[in-house]
Amino acid sequence: MSTQQKVAIVTGASQGIGAGLVKALRDRNYRVIATSRSIKPSDDPDILAVAGDIGSADTAKRIVSQGLERFGRIDSLVNNAGIFIAKPFTQYTQADFLSKIATNVAGFFHITQAAVEVMERNRSGHVVSITTSLTDHANASVPSALASLTKGGLNSATKSLAIEYAARGIRFNAVSPGVIKTPMHSPETHAALSALHPVGQMGEIRDIVDAVLYLESASFVTGEILHVDGGQSAGH
Repeated sequence: MSTQQKVAIVTGASQGIGAGLVKALRDRNYRVIATSRSIKPSDDPDILAVAGDIGSADTAKRIVSQGLERFGRIDSLVNNAGIFIAKPFTQYTQADFLSKIATNVAGFFHITQAAVEVMERNRSGHVVSITTSLTDHANASVPSALASLTKGGLNSATKSLAIEYAARGIRFNAVSPGVIKTPMHSPETHAALSALHPVGQMGEIRDIVDAVLYLESASFVTGEILHVDGGQSAGH
């Protein structure tokens, strides 16, 4: 087995931004460990599909151990899996809270910890997390306190980890999107969602993929929260 090709883990990889990331990384000759609850096996021998709940520590261990067994290395991790629930604060249920914490926070923690343990051995690696521009630019028309609580925490953790591991060759960055045109947004919502952005349109999956690829190649960039949000974070 050749271990010369770089290997990336992508969470939430079965559709939308995750699927776009898998394709783009393969186009760059990366081998990819793709994971989500519903992901199907791939015919591509350089894609390892691992099904499971990213909020589970056992899933994270399985992703990393199977990836090492198949490809022999882990160079990058893209924490793409996430849940977004927009509700007035007092209408969030216990189930809403627990599901967001499980996927957005525990999902980040377990897989990042397991992947970084591998990266430390080689003193090299890169972790990118997909967050949301709403964490630092709240919008009254999109009540999203749980997104700010969870994804905002990832932005802060990204900066903390970037400093903790800067001298050990491991970089940490985040991409902070606006609303991206994915299957989770039905076509009839597109006009209203486009209006949330100063540029007057939703983002495309490719916009987020390009941002991740830039950060992946930008060896002098760490601790960065890169806004890809059609101007939302600048103001209205």
